[in-house]
Amino acid sequence: MAEVKIKTQYICSECGATFMKWSGKCQSCGTWNSLSEETVEQTAKGKKSYSPVSNTEPTSLSQLTAGTEIRYHSGFDELNRVLGGGIVKGSLILLGGDPGIGKSTLLLQMCGRINKAFKALYISGEESAGQIKLRADRLGINSENIYILSETNAESIVAAIEKMKPSLVIVDSIQTIYTENASTSAGSVSQIKESAAVLMRCAKTNEIPVFLVGHVTKEGNIAGPKVLEHTVDVVLYFEGDEKTQYRILRSAKNRFGTTSEIGVFEMRSDGLGEIKNPSAEFISDSQSEVSGTVIGCLFEGSRPILCELQSLVSKSPFPSPRRMAIGADYGRLCMLIAVLEKRAGLLLYDNDVYLNVAGGLSLNETSADLAVILSLASCVKDFVIGNDTVIIGEVGLSGEVRGVSNIDVRLSEAYRLGFKKAVVPAKCKITATLGDMEIIRVRNVREAIRFFL
Repeated sequence: MAEVKIKTQYICSECGATFMKWSGKCQSCGTWNSLSEETVEQTAKGKKSYSPVSNTEPTSLSQLTAGTEIRYHSGFDELNRVLGGGIVKGSLILLGGDPGIGKSTLLLQMCGRINKAFKALYISGEESAGQIKLRADRLGINSENIYILSETNAESIVAAIEKMKPSLVIVDSIQTIYTENASTSAGSVSQIKESAAVLMRCAKTNEIPVFLVGHVTKEGNIAGPKVLEHTVDVVLYFEGDEKTQYRILRSAKNRFGTTSEIGVFEMRSDGLGEIKNPSAEFISDSQSEVSGTVIGCLFEGSRPILCELQSLVSKSPFPSPRRMAIGADYGRLCMLIAVLEKRAGLLLYDNDVYLNVAGGLSLNETSADLAVILSLASCVKDFVIGNDTVIIGEVGLSGEVRGVSNIDVRLSEAYRLGFKKAVVPAKCKITATLGDMEIIRVRNVREAIRFFL
C-alpha cells in the first residue's frame, strides 16, 4: 500500500505562487499578508522506470479542418460585441467586477432575454433562491425556462447539470464553490483552481456555455491565482463606479474573438440598459462652453467613441504642485505637460494640473494626446474651444502632431453627430465624405494652440 505523506505549503492568494515557509510578503508579486497555509496529501511511491504509451499521433496542420463555432445570441448586442459575436457553445466565461457593479444583474437579465427555447440554470452560492426571485421581480423577469439552484459543492453542481442538460449555466460566484478534490476551505487558491477545472470539464464534455462570476481584489484583478484566468476561454471585466450610471464591459482574454471591443451599459431602475450610441451619451452634458473642455475621439475595437476631456490648471500654494489624472495615464499626462512647457512655452511648473475624462472612459490610446494638450492650453490661456470641434492626434516629444489610425471612421462619427470642425494631423489622408465639416490640419502643438488664440 502506498505511503501517504502530509505536506504543508503556503500559497499566495493574489498570484498563486507556492512557498515552503511563511513570510509576511509574497516574494513573487510583492503583496503583504497574502500567504495562506494549505496541506497537501502526497503519495510516496517506489521509483519505477517505464516508457509511456500513447495511442495518439501528431497531425499535420495542413490536414486539419477548422471547426465551426456555434454561437448563441445573449440578448444584449453590447455583450455579443464584446464576446466576438455571441456565446460560443461549450465555452467557459469568467466575469469579474467590483461588488455592486451589476454582474449578477447582467447575467440574470441575460437569462431573461436569451432564446425562450433555451433552459438557463442559475447556480448561486451566495444568495438563496428567494433572494434571486426578489431581484428577478424587480427586473421584470418571470421566465419558466430559468431554474435556480443554491449549491456550493462542485460535484453536486456537475450532477445537476448532467441531469438537467441546460442550454446555459451561470455560477455565482466561483469563490464560494468547493470540490472534494481539495482539502482546503472554499475561496482558497486550491479550491478556486480545482473547482474551475471541474466546471471546465463539464462545460467541454456537455458543450454547455458556463459563466463564472469572480470577485476582484482591491487592485481590480480577479481574486485568486492567475491560473484561473488561464483556465477559462474568456475573461470579462465589468467596470464603472457604482455611484454613477454608466458601466463598461471589457474583454481581457477571448479565445473566440478580439479583446479590443467594449460594451457600454447604463444602470437604470429596471436593470441594465444598453447604450447603442456611446458618443452621444458621453458628450451630451457638454452644453456650456468653458475653457479647459474639449472633445476627443477614442477607438475601441471597431467602434469610435467621442469623449469629453476636462482640465483645470490653477496656481499652487505649495512648492510641489499636484498632478492628478482620472481616466488617463498619469505618466503620459506628465509627459504632455513637459511637451507643452518645452515646445509651446506654457510654463506649468508652479500650477496644479487636474485632468478628467467624463463618463468613466479611459484614454487607452495616444489619439487623445492633442486633445489633452489643447485642453490644458485652453485653461492656461483662458480661451474656449467650441463644442462643435473634435480634436484628434498623437503628440511626440518634439511637439509634432502625428497621424492616428482609422481617421476616416473617427471623422465620420464626428460628422454624424453634428460636429462642424476637426483638428487633425497635417499629414493624415482623409477619404471620407464629410460634407461642410471644416478640417484644420496642424503640424505641431504651437500651430494647434495658435489657431484658437
